[in-house]
Amino acid sequence: MTAINHVVIVAGGKGTRLSALFGNIPKALVPVGGKPVLQHQLELAAKAGVRSATIFAGFLADQIAEFVGDGSRFGMNITVRVEDEPLGNAGAVLQSLKTLPESFFVMYGDVMMAVDLERMARFHRDHGAAFTAFVHPNDHPFDSDLIEADAEGRVTALHNAPHEPNRAYDNLVNAALYIVERNALTPAPGKQDFTKNVMPGLIVSGAKVLAYRSAEYIKDMGTPERLARVETDLKSGKLDLANAGKPRAAVFLDRDGTLNLEKGFLASQDGMELLPGVGAALKALRQAGYCLVVVTNQPVIARGEASENDVAAIHRRLEWELGKEGAYLDAIYLCPHHPDKGFAGERPELKIACQCRKPGIAMVEQACRELTLNAAASWMIGDQTRDIEMARRAGLRSILVRTGTAGRDGNFSATPDFVADDIRAAADLILEQKKAAA
Repeated sequence: MTAINHVVIVAGGKGTRLSALFGNIPKALVPVGGKPVLQHQLELAAKAGVRSATIFAGFLADQIAEFVGDGSRFGMNITVRVEDEPLGNAGAVLQSLKTLPESFFVMYGDVMMAVDLERMARFHRDHGAAFTAFVHPNDHPFDSDLIEADAEGRVTALHNAPHEPNRAYDNLVNAALYIVERNALTPAPGKQDFTKNVMPGLIVSGAKVLAYRSAEYIKDMGTPERLARVETDLKSGKLDLANAGKPRAAVFLDRDGTLNLEKGFLASQDGMELLPGVGAALKALRQAGYCLVVVTNQPVIARGEASENDVAAIHRRLEWELGKEGAYLDAIYLCPHHPDKGFAGERPELKIACQCRKPGIAMVEQACRELTLNAAASWMIGDQTRDIEMARRAGLRSILVRTGTAGRDGNFSATPDFVADDIRAAADLILEQKKAAA
């Protein structure tokens, strides 16, 4: 069980946009799958060993208090605190710090999630964080509040929408699920917001604010359109409350020649150009429940032709262009090594034979650990024989696409399970196989 055994739920929202559907009830009591969102949250927390909760309520707080009672039916001790006036999503928390334990989760009352809270708590504890924010990519980063983090996951900046039109940002969306160390916070009067006040203040002060990136399901349901989408996800199994934290199937993807136009050794974001049909293919795979993970060799780093920052910029552009097509990736893993020496400007510390360079399987193994993936149920799509050989070694089913190199590199003799014209055809093939196996 997690050592963090308290949850704060900010549930003061009126649910005005949902009132036409459900009448005069607080947003936290709007049903999803026949149960209030608040009940889903409390059951998820209780499953993770959380034994107490503080609910900050405002609009129709009496309905929330009546619904939860003392919390015993959830196996928890629950206190409902009423805001006399709206205090934002953080104001009531900051004014009530003395009543809260040393560490606690924070949830918003209009968010549905199937998240392994124990895993998130271990990350928070293991890294000694003062504040941990759950972040994830989504299919509309251009109008979302985004987080910028360094290579170690430390949050360095917040970028609230709207964004600069000609700039590509990391697709890291603040999902309104936090773990907080009480001593990191300072009481403050009036309205306060976690993303506009609390997190920026912690970053400026030097506190350790971490981004916990996960591919798990989390989505707000505060409008009729979003609620309908969450209901659809629940019915289709995409939102699987019973199996939160269980390994899932993924589609691993090569980058150059599979997702984007092959242009030799890409060293600048200016050369990033998506192949036709990529966005539609990824959206179809996503809707079918697959995680989407890029695994790419990037010897340009070891050869001194591009820096880590250059490659990061390329990947920001890749994710931003995918976002324009309503698609997104759960993660990108790269190998910066290259075994052969003799390049001008090469970096000796990276000129090694490693286990992550495809067809090595270290990137797949890392993704399976970090994203809780089931390799046996997963696929690999790529345009080179090393992609197919990696899939064979890792136990993934493989599809060779006829874009990019189209398997003509001849470096390995591995035979793909299937061949497809392009990624859209590969996605259709995966979906057909899934349907046939159902």
